[in-house]
Amino acid sequence: MNIVLIDDDQLVCMSLKMILEANNDIHVTAIGTDGSDALPLYREHHPDVLLMDIQMQHLNGTDALSGLLEEFPDAKVLFLTTFVDDAYIVKALELGAKGYIVKQNYDNIIPALHAVHSGQNVYGNEIMEKIPDLMKTADSFDYSAYDISDKEYDIITLVAQGLSNKEIASQLFLSEGTVRNYLSSILEKLQLRDRTQLAVFYYQHK
Repeated sequence: MNIVLIDDDQLVCMSLKMILEANNDIHVTAIGTDGSDALPLYREHHPDVLLMDIQMQHLNGTDALSGLLEEFPDAKVLFLTTFVDDAYIVKALELGAKGYIVKQNYDNIIPALHAVHSGQNVYGNEIMEKIPDLMKTADSFDYSAYDISDKEYDIITLVAQGLSNKEIASQLFLSEGTVRNYLSSILEKLQLRDRTQLAVFYYQHK
């Protein structure tokens, strides 16, 4: 797995590189020190996962992510930060970050990278506890107006709870393939990019 690492603390960068490359299947192909490095480094190296801090001196991580996804909509970005700031969390979720974990939990970084690389979304416990309250609004939403069936709504709810396709299939007595087909249909109907945006959408319109 090839990783591009961006953090404005050089000591953190060197420490993370040593930790990550202690695993034979992870290689840090490039290091940046500001959000403005994200797009050029991604263009050059096309990493499997971009591991990036949120708050940096010139361009923060969320603004960097926004620009990156315009050119590379399938980019997998995992935020690793000390900031459990509500505004950053909401922005990261809305933009489509694949994960958001805090630096204090170094043991979680490698499993999180593997999970994001395999297509999962990863949020630390500190983040998951905040998401429902952060995303609540007073507005009701008529899913039926978007031709969302009861079964599709059940799937949306389970996605928002963080369940995988396999777990959803087991709970709703469906095959994983059927769940994937439902998800594709739901995303198309609601004009969303991925399951992260779907979870955000659910909490915003709950």
